[in-house]
Amino acid sequence: QVQLVESGGGLVQAGGSLRLSCAASGRRFSSYSMGWFRQAPGKEREFVQAISASGTSTYYAMSVKGRFTISRDNAKNTVYLQMNSLKPEDTAVYYCAASTTSIGSVLSQRPFYNYWGQGTQVTVSS
Repeated sequence: QVQLVESGGGLVQAGGSLRLSCAASGRRFSSYSMGWFRQAPGKEREFVQAISASGTSTYYAMSVKGRFTISRDNAKNTVYLQMNSLKPEDTAVYYCAASTTSIGSVLSQRPFYNYWGQGTQVTVSS
């Protein structure tokens, strides 16, 4: 069982920055692919970014290209999402997810993740 706890959300003005963190339990974090998803009110949960177990490969949604950066520290069992140039449309609950079996481009798809955090709210004001 893997537990994921997100933190770092909050209220920020458009153009500002936030860094989300996701702390994972367990000894095998360094073997998991990790992803960030978000869900705005009335919308489906959508892919944001993902990172391979080693951190050498990353994947992103076009909507966040050049603004968000995913990274991980396997020594701390933590994955991060640095969000810059935030826009009101980035407002959502952000979820961290772990995939213990999948790699590659499928990491953009929710069914390939088997553990999810509870989410952290990000609100961007205009």
